[in-house]
Amino acid sequence: MQNNVLILDFGSQYTQLIARRVRELNIFCEIKPFNHLPEDLSGYKAVILSGSPSSVRSDTAPHPDLSEIKGKKPVLAICYGAQYIAHFGGGNVAPSNTREFGRARLTHITPDPFFRDVPRDTQVWMSHSDTIQQLPGGAKLLASTHDVENAAYVIESENLYGIQFHPEVYHTKEGKRILKNFLVDIAGLEQTWTPAAFVETTVAGLKEQIGEDKVILGLSGGVDSTVAAVLLHQAIGEHLHCIFVNNGLLRKHEYEEVLEQYKHMGLNVKGVDASARFLDALKGEDDPEKKRKIIGRVFIEVFDDEAHKVEDARWLGQGTIYPDVIESVSASGGPSATIKSHHNVGGLPDFMKLKVVEPLKMLFKDEVRRVGASLGIPDERLGRHPFPGPGLAIRILGDVSPEKVAILQEVDHLFIQGLRDWGLYDQIWQAGAILLPVHSVGVMGDERTYEKCVALRAVESTDGMTADWVHLPYEFLQKISNEIINKVPGVNRVVYDISSKPPATIEWE
Repeated sequence: MQNNVLILDFGSQYTQLIARRVRELNIFCEIKPFNHLPEDLSGYKAVILSGSPSSVRSDTAPHPDLSEIKGKKPVLAICYGAQYIAHFGGGNVAPSNTREFGRARLTHITPDPFFRDVPRDTQVWMSHSDTIQQLPGGAKLLASTHDVENAAYVIESENLYGIQFHPEVYHTKEGKRILKNFLVDIAGLEQTWTPAAFVETTVAGLKEQIGEDKVILGLSGGVDSTVAAVLLHQAIGEHLHCIFVNNGLLRKHEYEEVLEQYKHMGLNVKGVDASARFLDALKGEDDPEKKRKIIGRVFIEVFDDEAHKVEDARWLGQGTIYPDVIESVSASGGPSATIKSHHNVGGLPDFMKLKVVEPLKMLFKDEVRRVGASLGIPDERLGRHPFPGPGLAIRILGDVSPEKVAILQEVDHLFIQGLRDWGLYDQIWQAGAILLPVHSVGVMGDERTYEKCVALRAVESTDGMTADWVHLPYEFLQKISNEIINKVPGVNRVVYDISSKPPATIEWE
């Protein structure tokens, strides 16, 4: 763990982006809340302080003890971090006359390894309402913009760099170069964190962690659980017992197709068709969170029934990934506002008595796919769009019934197959159809109809933390709309969702 970067999170909306940019440099990093510093810092070779929505001048602003970091490890302080170092280091931070947000240019750059190969007049991204009017003691000015004199500084005696701009965002044109200069040239980190290296160290760690114990893993058919299963299989072989539960809310033919694919991958998989059990439990419930809870509860019950058939099982394998963890714990280290329940996070009922093993919990989605590729998992499985754990239940707004599931399965099948046929599927991060709880008037064969409306959704994203809607060709949307209305009884209207995340979420529930 000697080649790690610690990112101290002060609550910035960009903290996850910092981590992604560091990972893109093949350097491992971890995000920790500012008020939950790791007790042992020996494994971290450099520290990055994030931005924050807070003002350092506020009595409630984040104020951690950095005595074990400052002067002892190379530090990059970004935005709030730079203001924090200045404010508590003898400098002066004050409100800006105007809020400094958006593009700016570094018009003056002092020669320093931090800005090596960064051209003068380079574009950066600002996002702050306070500004550093006076640098902290021992600091030297490195860069300015037209409106921000102290845009970057260095305290050479502490190997600490403070910058007012955000190198992690796309609009800072040389952001990746600046991060590389700091992490590789200044902090001396090695760019050795690759998918192959992750597989090697993770498999070795799983062997040591699990030994000869048996592990049960619930496969969903998605990328995360599949990659987790193959990693565990490499480590413990036939001691891994996979269970694929059909909750009756999967895509059309998915249960049979996924079982067939897993069989060819050499995994020890048992299929369990519990469709009726799930649909009975959901009958009449229309609250989104309650639907999720019901599905989670029944899954645990079904899974526990099957787990008891595996003698001496000690572990539960899960495909939890880093965004699951990040979205379930707030940036300030306290309980986060509940956007939606994550099916992989939150622990297990006491009666299961299984220890949890999560080999992917430090990876972002695109990293999971790269690891999967290095494991030889087929492209069609790795390229599969994310699919929600509760399945089609949260794409049926309102109560769930077998009839509604059947309608949505047909609509979804036509949409997804259409994307494949038009060569659009791989350009999209996630797509699906939503059955709306409304009826609309239509005309078919000179007769008035009053039938259901469906919404189609397709987004582009990297890891689901943010997403934008995809501009699908009008010709495609027209063709798919006609196919759905003509081929799916009970649907007479199709709409396309053009909302981004934020403010909307990817799923409707």
